[in-house]
Amino acid sequence: MRDPSYGILSVMFPQLRTSQGEVRGDLPPVAFHNTLSGETEVFVPLMEGVVKMYNCGPTVYSKQHIGNLRSYVFADTLYRLLSYWGYSVKQVINITDVGHTVADADEGEDKMEMAARTTGKGTQEIAKEYTDLWFADLDALGIDRSHIIFSPATEYIQEQIVLIQTLEEKGYTYRGKKGVYFDTARFPGYGKLGNIALEGLQEGARVEADPEKHSPHDFFLWKFAESGVKREQEWESPWGVGFPGWHIECTAMIFRLLGKQIDIHTGGIDHIPVHHNNEIAQAEAASGKKYVNYWMHNAHAMVDGKKISKSLGNSVYLSDLADKGISPLALRYWYLTAHYRTQVNFTWEAVEGAAAALGRLKKMMAEWAAATENAPDAAVPDPTFMRDFLEIIAYDVDTPKALALVWVFVKNDAVSGAVKYATLLEADKLLGLDLAGAQKEIIKAPLTSTSHELPVAVRALIVQRDAARTNGDFARSDELRKEIAQHGYIVTDTPGGSQLSKA
Repeated sequence: MRDPSYGILSVMFPQLRTSQGEVRGDLPPVAFHNTLSGETEVFVPLMEGVVKMYNCGPTVYSKQHIGNLRSYVFADTLYRLLSYWGYSVKQVINITDVGHTVADADEGEDKMEMAARTTGKGTQEIAKEYTDLWFADLDALGIDRSHIIFSPATEYIQEQIVLIQTLEEKGYTYRGKKGVYFDTARFPGYGKLGNIALEGLQEGARVEADPEKHSPHDFFLWKFAESGVKREQEWESPWGVGFPGWHIECTAMIFRLLGKQIDIHTGGIDHIPVHHNNEIAQAEAASGKKYVNYWMHNAHAMVDGKKISKSLGNSVYLSDLADKGISPLALRYWYLTAHYRTQVNFTWEAVEGAAAALGRLKKMMAEWAAATENAPDAAVPDPTFMRDFLEIIAYDVDTPKALALVWVFVKNDAVSGAVKYATLLEADKLLGLDLAGAQKEIIKAPLTSTSHELPVAVRALIVQRDAARTNGDFARSDELRKEIAQHGYIVTDTPGGSQLSKA
């Protein structure tokens, strides 16, 4: 069940301390795969008991599809893990509302300006609309936003200007007709994240050719406003009117909100070759210090074996699941069934299977909750399960193995329902599947027209079905059961009356 490296790690790091300085000898050490080294390393924070974590956020010119959302479920799982271990986690997620061009490098139209031009709305109106939709998606996926600092790029323009000035003073920039560039030749370690082969990143493949660049890897820090082209979002700067490049915002926000060095930086693997290597170059050139200790990247989510793309028209959104009656937490469950560094392939059959599995788990939790209410003593989590579960998830956030262990545990007849309930409630602090709310999804009998939890149509069908059973008309009762099922409810007959659970 356990990786042999756990024993070695336990000898090296026998104890962990919480932010209050309390020894947690019962918890295994945490280890993460670090993109920078290519190795899985024991996690040691810069400051005892405190973790500074930054997660690359969305560009809010459109809705976030399920590929985008995977990053935030991973970041939330990471936060849950670190918090469970007792760390005080300072978490920042940026919101890009300026500067991100259609290509992830430097060329093409600003996505926010493009959205404003095509919709006729203002850029900040668009930003608010899609930020609010994204927040609603996070809430639906069980992500607690209350502790997160969300930082829109347009609120940190001055910080970005100051950072560019610092780089200019240190000789890392040059000016062209289009703007101010970072000179990657002055930074010898450029491309070290992911061991990017720079000779493979030729202009034309990575970016459109720009004859002003000294090297194809150089990137914009500040872009000048084009003559005769009116943008909504432009600012005065020491170099003239313009706007920041995409890459500078993350570093400026981190310096302002978390400091010159942080513990963890996350994002999708698509950020490694350009965006995150650019971040490292400008940050370490400015500060002279190592920027990030642990870089963690999640793999892509595909749809029917293809990359999610507007041009292919295969984007799937959380609202599409709701339209099919699938809980957003089923998508979270589906994400957790694969390791965050493994590419996943979305199909409707796969997410429906995840919904069914989560539904079975919640149904069992509801049944165990009822048993727990009648138990003479409060049950405590099973120590053997929790030891194995925590060791598994501590080793590079291995959620698929952790979920597999959950299913082995729930089938163990030697463990009481009350203990299973208490144990999975504890495990769910890391999984985030809202298993504590499972019993609320069971509508308990007897049901009458005063059962305000049910839709009016379902309440009426239940009344009719109960009457049919009372009159011995079991054929009519079965017909009504099928009608109720079409509304998304399963009927179970109990001595106390009809009991319903959501399908």
